[in-house]
Amino acid sequence: MAMNRSELVAAVAEKSGNSQAAVNGVLDAVFEVFTSQVSAGEKVTIPGWLAVERTKRAARTGRNPQTGETIEIPEGFSVKLTAGSKLKAAASGK
Repeated sequence: MAMNRSELVAAVAEKSGNSQAAVNGVLDAVFEVFTSQVSAGEKVTIPGWLAVERTKRAARTGRNPQTGETIEIPEGFSVKLTAGSKLKAAASGK
């Protein structure tokens, strides 16, 4: 089962003893920093937990699935998330 944003905010507020409004503000700020850093090409790392970085995708040839026509897909950017050691250990149940 997946946890949505409001459930995450409620859980963090309960654990930290802060209000949900305060936690929501902090979460908004964290995502704003992630957005600005990644869009500038900077890597954001939280040691042991995760790393977020922008990666470059090369131009490539694709195919339109409806018509079968070959199309050129221009180069662009994507985002790569890498789990850290603590997150990997939690996922494996250790």
